[in-house]
Amino acid sequence: MRTDELHVAVVGAGIAGLTLAAALSRAGIRCQVFEQTRHLGEVGAGIQIAPNASRILHRLGLAPHLRRTAVRPAAIEMRRWDDNQLIMRTPLGEECERLYEAPYYTIHRADLHQGLLELLPEGIVHLGLRCVGVEEKPDEVVLHFEGGPTATADVVVGADGIHSVVRDALVADEPRFSGQIIYRGLIPADRVSFLPEEPRVVLWLGPEQHCVCYPVSSGRLVSFGATTPGSDWRVESWSAEGRVEDLVAAYTGWNDQITRLLHAPDAVRRWALHDRDAVERWSRGRITIIGDAAHPMLPFMAQGANQAIEDAAVLAACLRGVTSDGVAAALQRYAEIRKPRTAEIQRISRENNRTLHLPDGDRQQQRDQALRGNSGLRDQEWLYGYDAESAVIR
Repeated sequence: MRTDELHVAVVGAGIAGLTLAAALSRAGIRCQVFEQTRHLGEVGAGIQIAPNASRILHRLGLAPHLRRTAVRPAAIEMRRWDDNQLIMRTPLGEECERLYEAPYYTIHRADLHQGLLELLPEGIVHLGLRCVGVEEKPDEVVLHFEGGPTATADVVVGADGIHSVVRDALVADEPRFSGQIIYRGLIPADRVSFLPEEPRVVLWLGPEQHCVCYPVSSGRLVSFGATTPGSDWRVESWSAEGRVEDLVAAYTGWNDQITRLLHAPDAVRRWALHDRDAVERWSRGRITIIGDAAHPMLPFMAQGANQAIEDAAVLAACLRGVTSDGVAAALQRYAEIRKPRTAEIQRISRENNRTLHLPDGDRQQQRDQALRGNSGLRDQEWLYGYDAESAVIR
């Protein structure tokens, strides 16, 4: 019977994997991260970090970095596509911090990624190792990498995204196309000075699609995402190039502020949006999954990265103090805590794909009326008030 300290192998050095590595290191658990790319650097545009995740990042020691690089928006606004009319406004800023004791941030993915890297001890992240399979043995798991190298660990965690190799060892399913393509990009803030000076997250809702923008990188850049319906282009990639003129054409007839916004970037990237159904099996023996590998979400609640950060906090807490013999029970506990919450957020995100994109008419008017009647931040207690680490104690 082994009683020595755990060794955890994390497959994937994105936000999920690096947050887990930071949380494990904080808990005194030895870990190694294996990443297929040869050069670290998160691509993409901006993300929103809500209080349910920012409180975790602060506990990991990231608060000074977030204060330097992120933006704290004053509000989230929803507006009409054609005339820019305000539908609803939810205050954030100081009120959010007062209610939930943690801020709401908007941040460039690369800035968050770099901050997480800086939390880690030297030698934890190994680059250029593409995991092609995992093999569980009685006392360890063997990771197989492209070209023949192997590694062993007491626990293997798949943080390798929606096309996870580690997930494939647990469940046989395929990602499902949502019918939506998203264009994303970054714009120097001085090019879009027509946007309100007060930092905010703005969503414009219209038939079959919507556009969102917010400041990142200490306000120097504006990140935007614009969806379009699609059926014949399903490549899912952070790095597929799009054409600005195609994006502008897709938003013909929308209000002038959006037209000017979408004309402003030098380049855009696009990818097809996929998710998967919630699954029963997150763990088997010494193997488990987190983030998009476990519960890929459509971006229509802006919770994908937030839920990955919650996963990391819960998993690290479940493994704290555990010996090799207790791994399977600890991973099962982690899955039992995380599955109901992430499944509900997946469901709402999928539903929002429909409700945010209603054509003008009775149902759209009913939606807008319901949004206007929303009581704001207090309605988000179940989401923003959630403390992932406390959930392990309960």
